[in-house]
Order: sequence, then C-alpha cells, then structure tokens
Amino acid sequence: MKNPKSIIPAFFAFVGSAALRCFAPALMFGGAFILLLSGSGCSSEPVSHVVSAPPPPAPTRTVATTTTTTATPVTTVTTPVPGSNGTTSTSSTAPAVSTTVVTQTPPPPQAEVVIAQPSPRHVWIPGYWTWRNDEYEWMAGHWELPPNSGSVWVAPRWEQEGNAYRFYEGYWN
Repeated sequence: MKNPKSIIPAFFAFVGSAALRCFAPALMFGGAFILLLSGSGCSSEPVSHVVSAPPPPAPTRTVATTTTTTATPVTTVTTPVPGSNGTTSTSSTAPAVSTTVVTQTPPPPQAEVVIAQPSPRHVWIPGYWTWRNDEYEWMAGHWELPPNSGSVWVAPRWEQEGNAYRFYEGYWN
C-alpha cells in the first residue's frame, strides 16, 4: 500500500488545476456540511445546559368532600268516608331536603353593602357561603318579599360536626 501522503499529490496531478478550481467549493461545502452533521465541529468544549431550580411545589390545599343526601318525608292521613264503612288514605310528600357535609372550614362572612330597601315589606337576606363545584362560593345578600306577612327568615348556616361542617339551607318560617 502506498503512503497516504503520496496519494494526495497524485490525485491533484490527475484531476488537474482547472478541475480542482471548479470542484473545490463543492468539496469544501460538502466537508463543512459533514462536520455539522456529525456534531463534532471544531469545538473541544463540552456541551453545557443551563439547569434552573426545580419548580416550587404546588400549594397545599385541604381537600374537601361533599356528601349530598335527599330525604322526602311522607305523611299519610287516613280519614273515614261519611256514609260508608270505609276510609280514605291520602299521602303527601314534603319537598326534598339536601344536606351538604364538607371537611374544609368555611371562610368568614364577607362584608356587604346593603342597598336601599325597595319597599317596607321587603326583608334583607344576608349573603352566605355555599358549596359548589368543590369549593366555597359566596352568595350575595339581597332584598326579598316574604311569602306571608308573619314569615321570618331563618338564615342558612354551617354547623361543625366533628371534623366536618354541615350546611343547613335558609328558609322562611
């Protein structure tokens, strides 16, 4: 085998100077392209990456659970039918009552601005916290007409039961 140094001059002698001038830019571009693809380049420094601190942990939040139950009490009344030996039974159901139990402490009530009373018969219903979409939601206060002249508003409330809080809906009494 010949010495590699003797092959290069023989190649240039074979190709000639005119052909070399014609193909030299293509050879240089091809060689540079191969160096770029190989990733070796001329740099001897190691590849460095900027590493930032890990992201902060997510804020801890007390997870609340909700239990909603519906109860419909049934009242049955038996009355005698006049003029016969039989009786008639009628039953009535009360409206469904929903109970919500949450393990997260309710926030304190928000301060509200009471707007002008629409009429002397209107009663102010103060705002309160309710539980919706797995979080507390503030229900703003408002003026409301009572169903009867002697009706009194019983405000909704949260009562603690052990480590949980039960919500009682407001109602007219």
